[in-house]
Amino acid sequence: MNKAALITYIKSLLEERMMVAWNAMEAAQSSANDQGKSSMGDKYETSRSMGQLDRNMHARQYEQVRQERLVLEKIHENEVSARATVGSLLETTAGWFFVAVSLGAVKIEEETVIAVSSSSPVGASLLGKRPGDKFEFMKRQHEIIALH
Repeated sequence: MNKAALITYIKSLLEERMMVAWNAMEAAQSSANDQGKSSMGDKYETSRSMGQLDRNMHARQYEQVRQERLVLEKIHENEVSARATVGSLLETTAGWFFVAVSLGAVKIEEETVIAVSSSSPVGASLLGKRPGDKFEFMKRQHEIIALH
């Protein structure tokens, strides 16, 4: 498994999500603004308020993905530590895990990698572990084979 290729691929997925959230935020703002031109009274206020709520929701989504992208920027692709840290790619008896951002299963190079945040239960259980150590995933014990 090529860690650099995985990071590049995940960055592209996050950029795509950022673009979708940004476009949705812009569309919601535009819709809210247009409500002022075509409506009057309480209906106008309700529609505008709903548009603003939509815009704010998409803005939060955009910011969350932007923060995840920043986490990836701090990872040194070629660095392998003795213990699992943020940015570690782990080969385990349960499959591949990438501790960085929470994306779930990502298919790359004919392999499935589970991308998890370091604050998720499985991500937190992997931190600090080294090859040979055990961890729990899906209510079963698994072993770390190697760090990449």
